[in-house]
Amino acid sequence: MNSDNNRMTSVERRATVSLGLIYGVRMMGLFMVLPVFALYAGKLDGGTPVLMGLAIGVYGLTQALFQIPLGMLSDRIGRKPAIVGGLLIFAAGSVLAAMSDSIHWVIAGRALQGSGAVAATVMALAADLSRDEQRTKIMATLGFCIGLSFALSLVVGPLLQQWIGVPGIFWATAVLSLLAILLVLSAVPTPPFLRAKGDTGVVTSALGRVVKDSHLLRLDLSIFVLHMVMTSNFTVIPSQLQDTAGLSAQWHWLLYLVVLLVSFAFMLPPLIYGERRHRMKPVLIGAILLLATAELCLAVSGSVLVVMGVSMLLLFTAFNLAESALPSLASKASPAGLRGTAMGVYSSSQFMGVFTGGALGGVVLNAAGPQAVFIGGGVASLLWALVMLGMENPSGLSRYLLNVGPLNAEHARTMTDRLTSVQGVKEAVIIPEDGTAYLKVDRKLLDEKTLREFSISPA
Repeated sequence: MNSDNNRMTSVERRATVSLGLIYGVRMMGLFMVLPVFALYAGKLDGGTPVLMGLAIGVYGLTQALFQIPLGMLSDRIGRKPAIVGGLLIFAAGSVLAAMSDSIHWVIAGRALQGSGAVAATVMALAADLSRDEQRTKIMATLGFCIGLSFALSLVVGPLLQQWIGVPGIFWATAVLSLLAILLVLSAVPTPPFLRAKGDTGVVTSALGRVVKDSHLLRLDLSIFVLHMVMTSNFTVIPSQLQDTAGLSAQWHWLLYLVVLLVSFAFMLPPLIYGERRHRMKPVLIGAILLLATAELCLAVSGSVLVVMGVSMLLLFTAFNLAESALPSLASKASPAGLRGTAMGVYSSSQFMGVFTGGALGGVVLNAAGPQAVFIGGGVASLLWALVMLGMENPSGLSRYLLNVGPLNAEHARTMTDRLTSVQGVKEAVIIPEDGTAYLKVDRKLLDEKTLREFSISPA
């Protein structure tokens, strides 16, 4: 393989940096209110635990509903117009939430924020601006931006709340959205044309196959439960820290910072071990059991700040480990040529978990108190662990793409049969409009010389 293929071009580097910033800015705007909103909601007209939980989680519902449709719209009108439109909707929702003194209007603002669901479109634009050899690296970078923005938001949110209040955070989010639009217009390269990518875009005709896959369903359930439990925790943790453990809200950011830094250090060794030894199943189940332990510890921590801090350390270690492992597992489990579709369903499941966690957390808090929220999270985690015992370990197969050129449906079927007869090719899918063959191969057995004979690209 040409060594130049191992290095990003200037366009790919520019796309990675600019789209990563856009992704991170937008997600921070959603996450920054998470550690402070529970304390703020009681000051709003009509504020109740149930409506507070709904306000925290409702953006997840609209994200889940609009993610795939807006991604498909971008195929028609272009990626940049769709992203700019989504960011304008997000900014409008932020302004509505900032100007509201009623919990009902804040809920409306958060729902509007989530309606600007551009994550799938940003991923598709990254695919349009990158070569196959660099796409995995770029997608991993964008995924890292989500995790980083979540961690930063837990620290930055409480700090900003001290200076400008929660309405100020919503105003800041609107400003960040407008800055992101400037980045889209000035810094993000414009692709010469849109390319349908089976491994990055949603193939609507394949949705049925993806949602019926039992292995993928387990992983969709995993990301749903993980975010349900974490979001429900934030209907309780801020007030527990302040009112029960006696930690003033002005110091919450410091606790989050320490807990996050230590949790990242703790989660890296098992994550690296699991990836290198192909042992991600036991690593994931271990993370789930640690999450259940953290939830039950939070339920009994009472007014002891140190115990609550240690419980939160367990919580974030488990969350960060599972959050890092699950996208890789879902990507590996997705059928050849349908990774984009599988990850679209996975992403929608994640946002539905956010909505369910916020809404359910508020209901349980109102009906049975804060300990019940943590106990519910612990029970949900244990049930999740039982379901995952039946999960298969991910295979050591690699993805391989071939440019086979435009084909009609009959020729695509014939070509698929021929490709799967090549030594080392375990699975092959050709999407005719893509002109690309998506393969799963065993690199140790692969007859690459024969495989390259099917490509129309020069060797």
